[in-house]
Formats: sequence, structure tokens, C-alpha cells
Amino acid sequence: MSANSLPRLSERGRNAPASPIRKLEPLARAATERGLKIYHLNIGQPDIATPTAFLQKARLEAGEVLSYSPSAGLYSYRQALARYYNSLGMAVPIEERDLLITTGGSEAIFFTLLAICDPGDEVITPEPFYPNYGMFTLMAGAELKTLPTRIEDGFRLPSPEEFAKAVTPKTRAILLCNPSNPTGAVYSREALAQVVALCRKHNLTLICDEVYRDFVYGNQKKQSVLELPEAADVTVVIDSLSKRFSACGARIGCLTSKRADILDAATRFAMSRLSPPTLGQLGGMAAIEDPGPFVDGMIDEFRRRRDVLSEELAKLKGVLAPEAQGAFYLMTRLPVDSAERFCSWLLSDFSHQGETVMLAPGPGFYRSPGAGQSEVRIAYVLAEAPLRRAVELLGRALLAYPGRIEAQT
Repeated sequence: MSANSLPRLSERGRNAPASPIRKLEPLARAATERGLKIYHLNIGQPDIATPTAFLQKARLEAGEVLSYSPSAGLYSYRQALARYYNSLGMAVPIEERDLLITTGGSEAIFFTLLAICDPGDEVITPEPFYPNYGMFTLMAGAELKTLPTRIEDGFRLPSPEEFAKAVTPKTRAILLCNPSNPTGAVYSREALAQVVALCRKHNLTLICDEVYRDFVYGNQKKQSVLELPEAADVTVVIDSLSKRFSACGARIGCLTSKRADILDAATRFAMSRLSPPTLGQLGGMAAIEDPGPFVDGMIDEFRRRRDVLSEELAKLKGVLAPEAQGAFYLMTRLPVDSAERFCSWLLSDFSHQGETVMLAPGPGFYRSPGAGQSEVRIAYVLAEAPLRRAVELLGRALLAYPGRIEAQT
């Protein structure tokens, strides 16, 4: 059979974008094979050891069976999560029936979109945005509409008027990430309340990705949108163990909502995939029931890393880097002609003393044509010494890069 006569791909398959976070992996592998050491600032994988209690509980004894859990998750784990959420001061008490355990936060977002969107419906989100939002929306047959934010003002959330102008008869939801991956912005209680009021006015669902809820620095404080009483009947909260407990590979997330109809639909989708990971739930139960000092210590460590990154980037001429308020990412503008070419060049052509650095190119975090061309996302997931070295390498690379441009204003 010739290539021209192969069965065609779906439009969805043809249009699916590659992840800006992972698409340079072949170049990174080739660089490693050439003997280079790579400092990975491209992906949000914490380097902090997973809590011992998590690892001890995420296992079975010899002779036991690793069985399915219920499709909605282990009842004991949902009970533990409900106690955890209520300890945060939710305006409306969360019960185990308000929770669906998912295979990572990703599945929670996807199931929510499947539950509320028909083909052709629209979801609004600020840009730059976590690229998988675009993929999940595409998979659900919907369209992701973006509202621009500006690096010059710290990627502040668009105004209620801007959100309102973007709403059409096809709009079904507003999707926020707070604190934000990829920008590091933290949205205030007042800003969230304005979005909630807009959703209530236009009969929209607010999907709030709170995976990085604990990672808040400076004068901000951690919060959940469900602390707002008026948010209860319009909001779905997305959460995960991945970052809070440095357990990305456990693949345990959840969606939380007082919207019984959304939970019911999402649970029926979950029945088709049978079960979220059983061992991850067992480990997660130990972590959330007795977190000890782990989470607070992790936040302190990432606050130090945030400060180190800011200090080192400030030394680089032509680099624009707003202060990160939360999560462990920072969208940064570099004096380069193309972030895509620069990030590839770092892996294919640049090295200093056998080392280089890997970043995520900015355009993949945008939907607007031409946006983010000189930006990169930096994940400050390395300890202080390697983080300083990584930024030193970035500075050396910017001086050597043939496509360097004058600083933008």
C-alpha cells in the first residue's frame, strides 16, 4: 500500500499540536549521547524526594492482589480528601460524593470538558496557558479561545469586561490556573470573585486548576476559589498530588465540585477507564492524612529557588522577567529572534564546559498568531547551585547565539 493510499487521519489527529514542553526531547537525547550534561528547566518535575510515608503505603505485600479501585476512587481516599479540603476553610463543606479521583489532574480536566462541552462549544482561558488545555479541548471537540495577558504587567488576569466581550452563545466555561502554569501569576480573591460573578451571569462553568495552590510566595496567601460561597454551584476545582507531594508519576488527581450533574457525567466517563491507579491512591492517603512538615518545607525551598532565579536573571542584559508570585514557573522574554530556534540551538549547537540548558519555547503556550516568539518558560525545579549554573549557561548562550537581537521595550 502506497503512502498516498493509506487511510486518512482524523482532523483532530492532523491538528494536534506537539507539546512545547516535550517536543525537543529528541534533540536533548542526541545532546546527551554526545556527552553533554543538560540542566532541565523545561519541565515541572520537582527534584525533591517523595515523602517516605507515601512510598511505604504505595505498595502491597507478597501474596496480595493489585486490584481495581472503584471508578470514582477508593472511598477511604475520597473521605481523606474531603477532610483535607474542609481543613482549607471551604465556604460549603466538601463531602466524598463531591469528589472524583482521576488519573492525574489531566484526566480531571478532560472529563470536565467532556461533561460540559458539545462539538463546537467554546472555552475561554487567558494566554499564555498550559498547552495541554488546548489538547484536552481539541479532544473534547470544543474550541479554546484565549484572552491575551502582558508580560509587562506580570500577566495580570484580564478584566471582567474583557472576559464578557469574549463570551458568545457557544461559550460553556472559563478555565483558569491559579497559581498559573506557565506564568507564575497568582490571582487575587477579588479577581476570582469577579470571574465567578461573570460565570453566574452568563450561566458558565468555572474550571479552576489549583494543582499549584500551595506554591504561593511574597504577600500572597494560598486559597481556593471554593472559599467563595457564591462559587459553589458554578465551579469545578482540579487538583493533583503530583506537585504538592513531589509524586508526578503516581498519576493521582481529582475533580471537586458541588455540581452533582457534572460529577455524575464525569463518573460515567470514568467507568469506561475502569480505575484510577490503586497504589497511587494508597500512597496519597498517607501523605494527605499526615503531611507533617513536608509541604511547608517544599514551599520554602521553592521560594528560595524563585529568589535565586530572579537574582540571576537580573544580571542578564536584555532579559525581561516579571516576579513569579506562585507555582514554580516563569515566562521570560529573551533578546532572541525566535525562542523556538534558540531552544533548539541550545541543544544542537551550544555548550560550555560540556554543559547546556533546556528550556520550553514560548509560542507553544499561546494561541494568538505571533505571540510569545521571544519568550520561554523556565521551570525552577533545580537546587540553588545547579540553578545558578543553568542561568549562567543561559547568559553565555545569549551572548553566543547568532540570532540575538537588541532588547525589546
